[in-house]
Amino acid sequence: MTAALEGTPMPDIDEGPEVLNPKHWRAPKGYANGMMGEGRVLVTGGIVGWDEKEVFADGFVAQARQIFENIRAILAVGGAEPRHLVRLTWYVVDIDEYLTHLRELGRAYRDVFGAHYPAMALVQVVRLVEKAARIEIEATAIVPSKR
Repeated sequence: MTAALEGTPMPDIDEGPEVLNPKHWRAPKGYANGMMGEGRVLVTGGIVGWDEKEVFADGFVAQARQIFENIRAILAVGGAEPRHLVRLTWYVVDIDEYLTHLRELGRAYRDVFGAHYPAMALVQVVRLVEKAARIEIEATAIVPSKR
């Protein structure tokens, strides 16, 4: 007999959004093809790799790590965690710089977000608004509704 049937409320289980992958597709590595969830939507602006004093980290991977930390801080303000992320859109000024640092980027990503991989897109742009920025990321999360 479950706790709910016995009159005790069920614990509020939050497993985060559901990963969507068509049946005959191989599972992607490092991202998801689709995500679905229920709750409140949390959206960031374009987040760059600077700290609270607007000082940029030195180098591509260091900026990415700072962005991950910044996104995690915004998620926390909204009552969310990295497991609630459903989409990340990356903007880079040099795709080759991104590809050259994949291993280090993956390590920095997992250090901050763990092994949760939402839907992602990567776009090379001519320039970002902040001239010192090498990378900018927008994040979308679905935060479970308060019950």
